[in-house]
Order: sequence, then C-alpha cells, then structure tokens
Amino acid sequence: MEIKDNSFSRQFEAIATEGMVTVEYSFQERKIFLTRINTPENFDNETFIDDLLKEIMTIAEEKKFKVVPIFPRIAAFIKRNPKYKELLPPGIRL
Repeated sequence: MEIKDNSFSRQFEAIATEGMVTVEYSFQERKIFLTRINTPENFDNETFIDDLLKEIMTIAEEKKFKVVPIFPRIAAFIKRNPKYKELLPPGIRL
C-alpha cells in the first residue's frame, strides 16, 4: 500500500479500488492528532482502513511521534491492537 503524506492538506492519502481514503491529522509538538477518516461513498473495506492505520502507526513510530486518536474509529483500532498503545502519550488511556 502506498501512502502519500499531503502536508498541505494535512492528511495521509491512499488509493483503494473505490476511491481515495484519507486520514486527517494535525501536529502539536511531537504529537500527531489523528482527527478524521474520509472514505468514498459506499466504502465498507474495513481491512483496507486497518492496513492504512497500521502504515500510519509505522510512520509515527519511525519519526518518534506520539499518536493521539481523536476519531473514535482510530481509538477502536488502537484498542484492538495493543502493540500501538506504546505510541500514546502519557496520560492517554483507551
């Protein structure tokens, strides 16, 4: 999966067969706030979204960012994958 970091629009972009899927973000200090997931209409490929979020977590880990999941779908992903809980900043529990 190829992910494009569109820093002008502040979103990660990936192309699925149904269209473009984006994850909006904002930065503050060494934290990345994942604020929203945008999908094409009638998109129901949860596996694609999980793979996209795994790639984003890998990017955050490489750049030594802490991840703050604002969007409920992203928080649920981190709950289901406890290995990413180490990327949460101190004081944030899911």
